[in-house]
Amino acid sequence: MTDVTAQDAATYQADGVVLIRGLFDDHVDTLRAGIARNMAEPGPYASTNDRAGDTGLFFDDYCNWERIPEFHAPVHDPAIARAAATLMGSDTVQMFHDHVLVKEPGTSMATPWHQDAPYYFVEGTQTVSFWSPLDPVRDASLRCVAGSHLWEKDVLPTRWASETAFFEGDYMAIPDPEAEGMRIVEFEMEPGDAVAFHFRTLHGARGNHSDARRRAFSLRLVGDDAHYVTRPGPTSPPFPGHDMVPGQRLRSDWFPMLLA
Repeated sequence: MTDVTAQDAATYQADGVVLIRGLFDDHVDTLRAGIARNMAEPGPYASTNDRAGDTGLFFDDYCNWERIPEFHAPVHDPAIARAAATLMGSDTVQMFHDHVLVKEPGTSMATPWHQDAPYYFVEGTQTVSFWSPLDPVRDASLRCVAGSHLWEKDVLPTRWASETAFFEGDYMAIPDPEAEGMRIVEFEMEPGDAVAFHFRTLHGARGNHSDARRRAFSLRLVGDDAHYVTRPGPTSPPFPGHDMVPGQRLRSDWFPMLLA
């Protein structure tokens, strides 16, 4: 497992994205089994992102780490938690949620450009997502816009399949990074590598036009300054009945401390 360096942390703070080779190497086989279980036993938030005219299958699901045993080990891996702490510049690391994203061969649908933060009921400068492929990825890799985590305004959250607004509010329109000449960072990756990116980093992914699967597992983690906020409508994930109030740190009985 690769150690996170000071240069990795500096790149993360400046760009909102950095590649960490081998961070999930110890968990690749277990996570493959977990994704197979997840797809066979989808959770309440599972989606196949069906859209007229698209080919293939784009499955995603989240908030399953407590019910799928194969997801326990990476969530509680102290090396992954330490990597998160170093990148965020945080003394603590707290679990937010897991996310599985599978694009079968011939899947035409791209993951639309979006930031994660506007969908969430958490805010803070100390956040990190790890996106780790369980198959070699080339064209279907994650794509991130460098520096977008520092934009003054968040991007409008939308529903992926329908492309309708998730809720209204004071958001900027979704940009076209290629047409607007933004610096897009993407990597050719092997199973167990991880892209670390900030909750406010604009990101997306192409469809999978190869003849191989593209399975990916994500962990969303928060640090010292993360706290609950309200949004203009229901959040994703919704976590109904959480009973938190604005400004409160996420309740640790629902969102366990992984490093304290």
